[in-house]
Amino acid sequence: MIEPMKKVSIVILDKERENALRQLRKIGLVHLEKIEGSSEKLTAYKETLSNIIVTESVLGEIKLPKTSKVLINKISNDEVVNLCKDVVTKSERKKQLFEEISSDVSELERFQNWGSVNLDDFQYLDEKGISLKMFEIPIDKYSQLDEKFETILVNNDKKIVRFLLINSGKERPESLLPEAFEIPLPRLSTEILENEISSYNKEIDEIEDFFRNKAIFLKNVSDYKRIVESDIEFENVNSGMYRENLKSENDLAWISGFVPEEDLSVLQKACVDNKWALAFDDPAADDVDVPTKLKNNKFVSLIYPLTDFLGTVPGYHEYDISVWFLFFFTIFFGMIFGDGGYGILVTIVALIMIIKNSMSKKSFSPLLGLILLLGIATIVWGTVTCNWFGLTMEYIPNWLKNISIPFISNAYSDLTWAPFWDAESQYRLTSAQNMQIFCFMLALFQLSVAHIKGMKSNIKSLKFFGELGSLLQLIGMFYVVLSMVVSSNIFSFGLKIYGIPVGTVAISLIVFGFALSFIFSNYSGNVAQSILESCKNIISVLLGVVNVFSDIVSYIRLWAVGLAGAAISNTVNEMAGPLLGHFITFIAFVALICFGHGLNMILNLLSVIVHGVRLNTLEFSTHLGMSWSGFKYSPFFEKTNK
Repeated sequence: MIEPMKKVSIVILDKERENALRQLRKIGLVHLEKIEGSSEKLTAYKETLSNIIVTESVLGEIKLPKTSKVLINKISNDEVVNLCKDVVTKSERKKQLFEEISSDVSELERFQNWGSVNLDDFQYLDEKGISLKMFEIPIDKYSQLDEKFETILVNNDKKIVRFLLINSGKERPESLLPEAFEIPLPRLSTEILENEISSYNKEIDEIEDFFRNKAIFLKNVSDYKRIVESDIEFENVNSGMYRENLKSENDLAWISGFVPEEDLSVLQKACVDNKWALAFDDPAADDVDVPTKLKNNKFVSLIYPLTDFLGTVPGYHEYDISVWFLFFFTIFFGMIFGDGGYGILVTIVALIMIIKNSMSKKSFSPLLGLILLLGIATIVWGTVTCNWFGLTMEYIPNWLKNISIPFISNAYSDLTWAPFWDAESQYRLTSAQNMQIFCFMLALFQLSVAHIKGMKSNIKSLKFFGELGSLLQLIGMFYVVLSMVVSSNIFSFGLKIYGIPVGTVAISLIVFGFALSFIFSNYSGNVAQSILESCKNIISVLLGVVNVFSDIVSYIRLWAVGLAGAAISNTVNEMAGPLLGHFITFIAFVALICFGHGLNMILNLLSVIVHGVRLNTLEFSTHLGMSWSGFKYSPFFEKTNK
């Protein structure tokens, strides 16, 4: 459930502001409204944090020898600040040195075919009245130079001649062949450039030695980072609080936020003890700044590691679907992984980690609990479908075949089944079609839950009928999907089951449901206005019917992705099978099996994230009207001990 919140405002004396905030932080209950503070102290803290982040990045790239890790020393916070400043300064200097080296190397590359170029020589000759300019020209053009030009041949290769032009003046001679390209003198003599590069590289080595020597203090830096982050949070609130500016001793300051309703009494007592004024009320229905605090039992909380990873938080005024998310995600995971053998591996790994943590007296990890649950779900699905490491049926024991469910089991894929209402029907269902029907039944169940929850939340409003209409459309469209995707012969629109015209009923449900949805879905106190809104968005309303069809069909991905995984595991077995008969190739057999099935498990995991999560966070959430617009309840509390 989403815990009810109270919006609170606390009023204090401005002169007691810092002490009051420290007390409020110790209480650790108030989720503060967004505040943008401004002060010199805050700026200094942010600058320190920036230096720390750079330091963590620089020192974190250094791999310490294993023997160094036990020699980590403790340094004071002031020393950490100075260390971070030094690291940032040296890091910037290192970047500058690389730029200088790059510039020098580029300059040297221009003259690599000229040899050593000394600017002092050019200057000396210029002072003596002999000016020299450097030129390059195609080898076939050199002999065509006007005889009035005095040149000194430096060298040549197969295509280019390099020469010095003597006393040609400051401007380029007009009669000089256009193919002659003047080479500007280097900014420094090439020897000096080479010495600079050598000097810069030496300085870079010294900087990197400094980083290596200081890497043992990385933990100290990370620890101090948490302190600075806490200081920033505190100073941001302290400098950003609303306060009077009457320059009186009794000037007031105040702050607003949110507190879980069940903890309000604790805050009230603290306000009485500290002589603060407190006002509280329920958040407004349109308040989008209310944080979300979820409260569920330990079993349902197993889904939290996944939702935390995805960063999905329901809005305060939305639904908490943790129970349904866990329930359906567990089923989706089992169907996508699909292999009981994989499930056994996942379960064993989870159990080993849980036992290891228990022996180390660590608290129970919800993540490991979730992995264990998903492993068990995969074993169950692999059992009912008789899918074990992609093995063909001749290698699977009979007792495993016997405990599978025939309608969807691979062990009975060669059989067909008549529909339950007509045992003599000439049209029969295969196990693959039965699997498709199961996927669509899951869709009907999950999406119906969404609209039933919508009906429940709108029980006192005519919008209830809009949700009812969506539910009726869903039920009717379920049969349409069966007819169009599974079998139009078995699920024909003229079908009667025990005298009930099922196809006609399905179409009627869609039409009647659409009418209800059209009239009441936008209801907000006026039926005519609701109809007008639907008319304004008539294209979206009509497309909504198509979306119901596509949402149901999209659940077929559970069967299709699971089938693809099974095909990969079967292919791996076929490739590795011939290697098993020879002792010499046994190692290759083991390597191929481990690699192939390991890769398949990774692909299955990605498929779960892409498909299994999507059905919960998109299809299901869309029918619920959820946008996952919330953010976590994060109270103002003491995070570090200085």
